[in-house]
Amino acid sequence: PGAPLAREELDSNICYIATKKGGDVEKAFAQAEHICRMHIASPRQVALAIEPRGIVASPEPMGQGLTVWLSTQAPHRVRGDLATGLGFPEHKIRVIAPDVGGGFGSKGPLYREYVLACHLALKLGRPIKWIATRSEDFVTTIQGRDQAMTSELALKRDGTMLGLKVRVVANLGAYLYSSTAGPPQRMMAMAPGSYQIQNVHVEVVAVFTNTVPTGPYRGAGRPESVLNIERLIDKAAKELGIDRLEIRRKNFIRPEQFPYRSGVGVEYDSGDYEKSLDEALRISDYQQIIRYRDEARKRGELVGVGVSTFVEPSGGAGFESGTVRVERTGEITVLTGSSSHGQGHETSFAQVIADKMRVSMDHVAIRHGDTVAIQQGVGTFGSRSMVMGGGAMAKAAERVIEKARRIAAHLVEAAPEDMVQADGGFAVTGVPEKKVTWRQIAAAAHGGRLPAGMEPGLQETAFFDPRREAWAFGAHAALVRIDRETGKPTIEKLVLVDDCGVIINPMIVEGQVHGGVAQGLGEALREQMLFGENGEVLTGTLMNYAVMRAADMPPLILGETVTPNPFNPLGVKGVGEAGTNGAPSAVANAFMDALAPLG
Repeated sequence: PGAPLAREELDSNICYIATKKGGDVEKAFAQAEHICRMHIASPRQVALAIEPRGIVASPEPMGQGLTVWLSTQAPHRVRGDLATGLGFPEHKIRVIAPDVGGGFGSKGPLYREYVLACHLALKLGRPIKWIATRSEDFVTTIQGRDQAMTSELALKRDGTMLGLKVRVVANLGAYLYSSTAGPPQRMMAMAPGSYQIQNVHVEVVAVFTNTVPTGPYRGAGRPESVLNIERLIDKAAKELGIDRLEIRRKNFIRPEQFPYRSGVGVEYDSGDYEKSLDEALRISDYQQIIRYRDEARKRGELVGVGVSTFVEPSGGAGFESGTVRVERTGEITVLTGSSSHGQGHETSFAQVIADKMRVSMDHVAIRHGDTVAIQQGVGTFGSRSMVMGGGAMAKAAERVIEKARRIAAHLVEAAPEDMVQADGGFAVTGVPEKKVTWRQIAAAAHGGRLPAGMEPGLQETAFFDPRREAWAFGAHAALVRIDRETGKPTIEKLVLVDDCGVIINPMIVEGQVHGGVAQGLGEALREQMLFGENGEVLTGTLMNYAVMRAADMPPLILGETVTPNPFNPLGVKGVGEAGTNGAPSAVANAFMDALAPLG
């Protein structure tokens, strides 16, 4: 109240107020024997993809169409928005996302530069190119985080959690992109975390300011939600004199309770939170690092240990598509709406199809990122690629396999139910030498040697929408030190145990965790986009924005538990944002523990 208006055409700086309530919150707080209160904020961060945003727009002769090469995470969605913005027919626009050098959420929406470049290309009849400089990218690309949380946790003296109130004030920047309003609302699904808190009230107040617009950035509301509940629980444990592990274990959702509907009405699919915590404690040698901390404190050193246990939704809204096509020679082409920008889709998706169809990976080609070649897709964001894109292609592959089974049975004059998959094709049950290869099946599918009434070809498309998110989880633990003389923080050990359901490619999963941790530690330790009183940029270059560097990274110790997702054909959950979600709160708890002796 009383602040200058960020937008003169509006009568308030408030963009929206959203609330979510479950249970009887007032009764829970009335019955509380202790109430823990906390205010905490997440700093604004810059996505800093290694490749800045860029576009090349080339009109076709006689105004017949427009081809756009774009650094984007969502070719089809951007094409639709571009058509609307230009007033140009969508089916005459071709968007190609070539090798994209990172996105982290910031390359999801349609930007004004894209519309302008395409407008000029159509107007002038000539190709137009725009590539952002690093400095331009700092101030024209959506940024992340920048929200403050005020919370109250109602408890019994024994640590039982009764109720939770959270109020979020989120800075949306000066104006809205298509995805700007979303991240702060994650709190309305994630506020209770991995705990049995059925009485919950969340209020999100999103405001306009004279700063760069915000939007999804790796985690997109998840790290803020995890930080809020995990710091609050550590604070409550300290105030009640209860061990921080004991209070977590006491309130965890139990494995037998899944699927579990949380206090904000969201259904978690599966989980074993105590198992992942136990694994993190085992790998970190928790009791030993506690002894190490206590001995260091006797010498006057500032050393701390912190943990966080968290849940994270993955998959996001909407569907994803996948097409599996067996070519005439038996080779396999997969078309996916999940457009890769560094996640290794070409490898992990090929693994899925190779495993499903019993062929080697070199027989599978993955194609994506071209709206002419690929069926309608949603894109890559929100840890959704394997959950949604993998799910779609798994469904399509199953349909191809069933059709191929009938063709193979026809070729060997057997019943379809007598055909079983074998390496490279199908065989008759009990007669493994009576085999039909994918090449033979494809030749029949395209050459007409088919069962009566069957259509030619061997291609299937699936649009997969489970209408629910997949809830991954994990436990992270940190050992930290603060130099008394300089205040320099050091992370001496960081253990990360994540459960993303069935693991398709361990190396790619590790890479995703590593990258997420680097960005999460940036939030916890050093990164913050700053503006002056008049909105001027104070940290708009790599000389003064303190992004994490390779030399700043601590040694990482990774572990995993595996709890398959019962609502996904592959049993998978997302993992791309795990490092940004769990690590910051573990590190924050550790540094607060290190400072505890100072009062």
